[in-house]
Amino acid sequence: MANSQTNGAILGFEKELWASADTLRGSMDAAEYKHVVLGLIFLKYISDAFEEYHAQLESERDEGADPEDPDEYRAKNIFWVPPEARWQQIQSQARQPTIGKVIDDAMVAIERDNPALKGVLPKDYARPALDKQRLGQLVDLMSNLQVGNETAREKDILGRVYEYFLGQFASAEGKKGGEFYTPQCVVKLLVEMIEPYRGRVYDPCCGSGGMFVQSMNFIRAHATGNGNGGRAKADISIYGQESNYNTWRLCKMNLAIRGIEGQIAQGDTFHDDRFPDLRADYILANPPFNVSDWGGERLREDKRWKYGIPPDGNANFAWVQHMIYHLAPGGVAGFVLANGSMSSNQSGEGDIRRAIIEDDLIDCMVALPGQLFYSTQIPACLWFLRRGKSELRCGQVLFIDARQMGRMVDRTHRELTDEDIRKIADTYHAWRTGDAQYVDVPGFCKSATLEEIRKHGYVLTPGRYVGTAPREEDDEPFEEKMRRLTAEWHAQVEEARKLDEEIRRNLEELGFWR
Repeated sequence: MANSQTNGAILGFEKELWASADTLRGSMDAAEYKHVVLGLIFLKYISDAFEEYHAQLESERDEGADPEDPDEYRAKNIFWVPPEARWQQIQSQARQPTIGKVIDDAMVAIERDNPALKGVLPKDYARPALDKQRLGQLVDLMSNLQVGNETAREKDILGRVYEYFLGQFASAEGKKGGEFYTPQCVVKLLVEMIEPYRGRVYDPCCGSGGMFVQSMNFIRAHATGNGNGGRAKADISIYGQESNYNTWRLCKMNLAIRGIEGQIAQGDTFHDDRFPDLRADYILANPPFNVSDWGGERLREDKRWKYGIPPDGNANFAWVQHMIYHLAPGGVAGFVLANGSMSSNQSGEGDIRRAIIEDDLIDCMVALPGQLFYSTQIPACLWFLRRGKSELRCGQVLFIDARQMGRMVDRTHRELTDEDIRKIADTYHAWRTGDAQYVDVPGFCKSATLEEIRKHGYVLTPGRYVGTAPREEDDEPFEEKMRRLTAEWHAQVEEARKLDEEIRRNLEELGFWR
C-alpha cells in the first residue's frame, strides 16, 4: 500500500487506510475499536521488522547465523516473534472463526518472549462481541501494509499511520478522546518553543506519548546542528506517567514502534508519584482541564504545594505546582491549561498564581485559538515556566495572543499551520535571546514587566497586554463608500423582499397563510 515516494509524505495514504479500517468497525464503539486496530497495526509492525531480518539471517546461514535464535534479534533491537505469532501464520487463518483466539495467542506469545512488552498488548480479540468476519477482513487489510521493514521505518510509515489513527479515534470519541491525544500542532508548538535537545524530558500525564514522539522528531529534524551548535545530536531521557491503564498501553506501543526507550509508569501522578526524586530539564504536558475529583483533600500537607494549597474542586494549580516541583535548576516547562487558570481568583487560585509570578517563574503565556482540541470546547492557553531566567529577561513575561491564528480543517476543528508555529516560536526565541528583531507587536506580542502584571491584578491573559492590532488604512473616499454601501443595502432589502414573498406563497399552498 506504500508507494515509492522517498520523503515519507504519502498524500492521502493514512486517510485511505483509515477509511478502509473504519468501514470494518460496524456498530463497535470507537473507544473499543481503537485497541483492536492499533494492536493489529503494532503486531504487523514487529512482524515486518522480524521477517526482514529473518530473511537476512537465512541468507547468512553458511556464516553461522541462526534465524531462529531470539538473541540474534535482540542484539539488533528487533522484537523476537515466535512462530505462532508471525503475521503469515495469522493471515492464513484470517477467514477462520477462531481468528480472535489466534491473535490473542500471538499477543501472549510476544509478551512472553519480550519482557519490555509485558502487559502492553491487547489480548481480547476472542471476545464474542467482536465480529470475527470483520476482524479477518481487518487482518487482510493490514496484510497489504508494509510498516516495519527498513524502507518503511525510514519513512516512519507506521509512526504516521499510528499518529493519524490516534487523531481520528480522538475525534470519533469526542470528549473522551482528549484523555489520550493532544493535537499534533499543539504538541509541535510546545516542543518548538522549549527545544528539548539534551537532558531529562518529563510528562506527568503522558497520554499516548505524543510529547515524547514530537521531542524525538524535533531532535532528528535538527540533527545537523542547524544553527544549534550540534546540540540536537545529544541524547534525551524520557520519563512519563499515565493513570489510565489502556492509555498507558497505547503510549508504550507508540514509543516502541519508533524505537524510543523511556520510563513510562502507570498510576495516579498526584497520589502515586512514580518519580518523586526526578528533576527534569524539560517538562511537556497537557493535563486534563479543571478536574474536580482529583482527591486534593487527601493531599493538603503535600510538599509539592510550595505556592499554596490547590483547591479540592480544581486540579489546575496542583498540576502547575507538581511540574514546578519536578523542574530542575535551569529547567523549562511548557504545558496546556484552561484559560481560566490565567485569571481565576476562586478558592485561592489567584493567590497561588500571584506567588508563582512574584517568584519570577513565568517566562511566556500564549493564548490559543478555539476549536483545537477534540476533548473540549473550553478555550486553552500555553504556560511556559523557567527556572533561572537570563539576566536580560528577569522580571519580564512575554505575552503572545494567537487567538486569530490557525485554519479550519473541518467544520469543528482548527489547527495551527507550520507557519503559525514558526512565527510564535521565533517570536519567543527572539525575545529570550534579546535578538534585535524582537519588537512588541500590537495585537500579537508584548514584553511586560512584573510591575505591569501587578497593575493588572496578576491576571495573565495575553489580550490584556498586547492590545489591539492597528486598523488598516481605509483610503476609499467617504462619498464613494456611502454610495457603495447604500447600493448594497438596497440590494439586500430587495433580496429580503423576494424571500418573504416566496415564503408567503409556500405557506399559502400549505394552507397556513391568513
